[in-house]
Amino acid sequence: MSVLLQISDTHFGTEQPQVVEALVALAAQQRPEVVVLSGDITQRARPAQFRAAKAFVDQLGAPVLTIPGNHDIALFDLWARLTRPYARYAKVFGADLEPVHSSPDLLVVGVNTTRAWRHKNGEVSTAQIDRVAKLLTAARPQQLRMVVVHQPMAVTEARDRPDLLRGHPAALRTWAAAGADLVLGGHIHLPYTLAQQGLARRLWVVQAGTAVSWRTRPEVPNSVNILRWRETSGARGDQTQTGSEAGECCHIEQWDFARHDRVFVCTAVKPVQPERG
Repeated sequence: MSVLLQISDTHFGTEQPQVVEALVALAAQQRPEVVVLSGDITQRARPAQFRAAKAFVDQLGAPVLTIPGNHDIALFDLWARLTRPYARYAKVFGADLEPVHSSPDLLVVGVNTTRAWRHKNGEVSTAQIDRVAKLLTAARPQQLRMVVVHQPMAVTEARDRPDLLRGHPAALRTWAAAGADLVLGGHIHLPYTLAQQGLARRLWVVQAGTAVSWRTRPEVPNSVNILRWRETSGARGDQTQTGSEAGECCHIEQWDFARHDRVFVCTAVKPVQPERG
């Protein structure tokens, strides 16, 4: 079994120390193979905020795949925004804005969906869609195939529709046909797993909440996702797929911060079974 920890929207500059401490403890307990940080790492792309984020990442004890979010481009420094929008990000997290993690069990493809000329909305270009599709097509059958974006590819509430990633319909169609299993995102601080219908094969959009910031939505606590791949469906009590019908399964776990106990606890488990030829 392989374990992936998805963290999003840390917004360093608005972080809560007790939540940061609890998340570091969760990572030490779960020992993920890789951590995915799906954008909005900082609140205002300030050097001190990036340094605080890097100090946090260095405590997680695993490789970390990061992509920038709209908050990781300077908002008020217009010259920097237009001429060197990712300079502060790159100084801390590296110049590769679309990293890839590949292991025997996992393929994780990062996509930079931010644009310097957009305040918060994101987009994915045809070139980016094609690049990701080629990587997915070359994936090994045993790999869980994930694409990481910042803005959501699908939403559950009407008020979040303006935040949908520009170009998402074409991306979903192409990536599903190329073999994607999951598309991970953040941005709207609302965790959920949503199946996408009418595509060439089954694909799920997996959204993470804000991991450590006080900028939570009403009634939605700080949260992260843990993905467990190649675990049989019955291992966690799922009764929907058992025996010979189970196959290989990915369990998508939502872990919320319990403020009274100052720990992250698992509050929901969604088993999904990717299609394999």
